Amino acid sequence: MTEPLRYPDVWAAHLPPGGDPAALDLTARRSLPAAWAANRAAAPERPVLHDRVRGWLTNGQLEAESAAVAARLHAAGLRPGDRFLMSAASSAELVVAHVAALRLGLVVVPTNTAYREREIAHILHDADPAGAFVDDEERAAWIRAARPGTLVVGPDVALPDAGGAPAAASASSPAPLDAVAPSDPAILGYTSGTTGAPKGAVLSHGNLLASAEAVALAWRWTAADRLLLCLPLFHAHGLCVGLHGTLLVGASAVLRPGFDLDGVLDAIAAHGATMFFGVPTMYHRFAASPRAGELRWLRLCVSGSAALPADLHVRLQETAGQRVLERYGMTETLMNVSNPHDGERRPGSVGLPLPGCEVRLAGSGESRGAEGEIQLRGPNVFAGYWRNDEATRASFTGDGWFRSGDLGTLDPDGYLRILGRAKELIISGGFNVYPREVEDVLLAHPAVAEAAVVGTPSAEWGEVVTAFVVAADPAAPPAEQELVAHCERELAAFKRPRLWHLVDGLPRNALGKVLKHDLTPPIGS
Repeated sequence: MTEPLRYPDVWAAHLPPGGDPAALDLTARRSLPAAWAANRAAAPERPVLHDRVRGWLTNGQLEAESAAVAARLHAAGLRPGDRFLMSAASSAELVVAHVAALRLGLVVVPTNTAYREREIAHILHDADPAGAFVDDEERAAWIRAARPGTLVVGPDVALPDAGGAPAAASASSPAPLDAVAPSDPAILGYTSGTTGAPKGAVLSHGNLLASAEAVALAWRWTAADRLLLCLPLFHAHGLCVGLHGTLLVGASAVLRPGFDLDGVLDAIAAHGATMFFGVPTMYHRFAASPRAGELRWLRLCVSGSAALPADLHVRLQETAGQRVLERYGMTETLMNVSNPHDGERRPGSVGLPLPGCEVRLAGSGESRGAEGEIQLRGPNVFAGYWRNDEATRASFTGDGWFRSGDLGTLDPDGYLRILGRAKELIISGGFNVYPREVEDVLLAHPAVAEAAVVGTPSAEWGEVVTAFVVAADPAAPPAEQELVAHCERELAAFKRPRLWHLVDGLPRNALGKVLKHDLTPPIGS
């Protein structure tokens, strides 16, 4: 193990002047729903959320509408602890339903809108949700087919209220709202691994609150801030950092349905945004744009979900006047490490452990600068995987530290650098892709005998999914377009290979394991 960082001394780098790291209690407010309710009650007329269809919603409207949705879900039979799958594009209605679900004590299961029927079916059978919120009839049909009897609602949540009246009826609910305990489950986040199907990480209300409180402190996030939020709300970056943090500090957010550079920059100016959260792919496009200088109006730009290249960090400072703040998080732990707001934002480093989070490197000896697996501990770290005791045991050390599977090194002054992943996870455009799933899809094609999938470094995407394929019949190899069409039917767009290599065979060791580090494109490809 590395020489331990000095906690709480290291946390002081993230606190405002005069802050006492020894006095931190990141779960003092018990839960996000309780903290959010207090903010809404204190300033009911304050604008909190903007989308392009509805315009601005106030705290008072969010209070009334989320209570009404909670009442309808309760009247339909949903109870605290029930899983509630949510798969929809960013909108005010999605936020209202998410807030309602957490207020009621449901366990939200965020699900990527790009997932196809096979991918959604896995989550449905594993999570066993009692209800689902979707904005697409095809997805709704898949859910009904896979799990007959599941309550499926659209953005209007068109259900009777608690008294049996029409959907637009009273917001009163017979169920207690905002009464969850810190230990109660809040989110079941399906996370990528290196083999097999995704696992569900059970995040408690205490986990969500501790992480949001830590980043609010570290990034000087206040009610005066306005976040331009174009990250999807089925991803922890957009949901658990962007949305949850906004509501916790009583700030406001402008929702965008996706990233389009001109639209984002126009919205920043039109709404007076002060913050932007993005992934390296977005920042790559900003840096290449003649409008990059317009980012100067923001007080803070944050990058996450994949490594931000050091040269891109420098280029953004030169072209956009922004020292982008890079941080490090995971589905199982939410936010762990961040470059400091007031101190040095070091290119190529994810920074220092956030308040409450502890970091150590396993297998790196005693000296700084040595490589080791990043291990984590703190109130932000989940307790285990859903119905998977074996995976839970394997993910924690005997003394209670979470094994991240990522490799890192600590600079002499405690800044963490991510060197790579002990696992084979691919991160493309901020989304996690695990090779085994893509390989299984390729092997299901009758013209494919063998397949191996790896990540190829990309300045724009971080990594692109790359497939090496061995034909079942070398005399009649499959056409690339045939394989592309096959993957389009079975995989979300971000999981589909972008680079294809037809090879005669895959390199293997004596035990038959594919040596992925030895994979090289054929000459002339």
